[in-house]
Amino acid sequence: MQLLQNVSLKPYNTFGMDVVAEYFLTLNDEQLLPTITADTSLPLERKILGGGSNVLITKPVTGLLIHNQLKGIEVITEDENHVWLKVASGEVWHELVMYAISKGWAGIENLALIPGTVGASPMQNIGAYGVEAKETIESVTFWNWEEAKFTTLSNSECNFGYRDSIFKHELKDKVFITSVVYKLNKKPNLNTSYGAISQELEKMGVKDITIKAIADAVIAIRSSKLPDPKEIGNAGSFFKNPTLPVAQYASLKEQYADIPSYPVSDTMVKVPAGWLIEQCGWKGKRAGDTGVHAKQALVLVNYGNAKGADVWHLSGEVVDSVKDKFGIELEREVQVW
Repeated sequence: MQLLQNVSLKPYNTFGMDVVAEYFLTLNDEQLLPTITADTSLPLERKILGGGSNVLITKPVTGLLIHNQLKGIEVITEDENHVWLKVASGEVWHELVMYAISKGWAGIENLALIPGTVGASPMQNIGAYGVEAKETIESVTFWNWEEAKFTTLSNSECNFGYRDSIFKHELKDKVFITSVVYKLNKKPNLNTSYGAISQELEKMGVKDITIKAIADAVIAIRSSKLPDPKEIGNAGSFFKNPTLPVAQYASLKEQYADIPSYPVSDTMVKVPAGWLIEQCGWKGKRAGDTGVHAKQALVLVNYGNAKGADVWHLSGEVVDSVKDKFGIELEREVQVW
């Protein structure tokens, strides 16, 4: 366990923000967490960084930054229809998806190519193309800093919502997620109805639809729309898709006949934030070294030397313009430090 000081976080966040962490520690053994907690020489202020793909760092990080490198995938039980996988929180999410597909285990194939680590999947309740992580998560284990003990919560105890969970509210900054148990299917229930998956499969000439084919389609779609962080700094979708009451959506539909939506329930619909932002003229717009991506208006980018504060300011202008035009206040999905 090596404690470093004044470490640049540029290699550790996909926005590429060159911000310094006061103290930096790489964690590859969860059994060191009690030691870190008991060490009175370490700062009490702590932040956790996984893949750095869902964070905008706007200022130097004070206190202790722990870089999560916990690894391991283990089958803990299985039956005729399901397999339960215990996965360490530092595993790369996309690699887990491809591993499951290689074994023929279904349930997370629609979530291919989502950046980040496994630990973010319950925190954010990551989702894409009609699937959310909560549908496969059985339980989440974490280290509680205040109570100095490991605790496991069941799916229902995690209070999952749209890109939301207990880890963003009651347990925010209080725990370190160490592992997640996923319940995957041996007999796939294929989901191709959301977004452009069906069209992409048709374009690919796929006749025998498998979980591998769905993942390939998702990868192709995401790759065509989203910039590679290795080429342009970004954190993927910056805003959540707003959920509106049916009556509010109907009123907007009268003004904007082509406004798209996806049903959430009998009383609520989801509207694509990217469409709203695009209608406000932001798609492809650049301000200095930051801007809105030319292919996907949901994505804010760093063209090279933008500061976190620049991206934050731009996101505020986007929020204000959407609210002025549509009466909808967008919520940022990315964590802001």
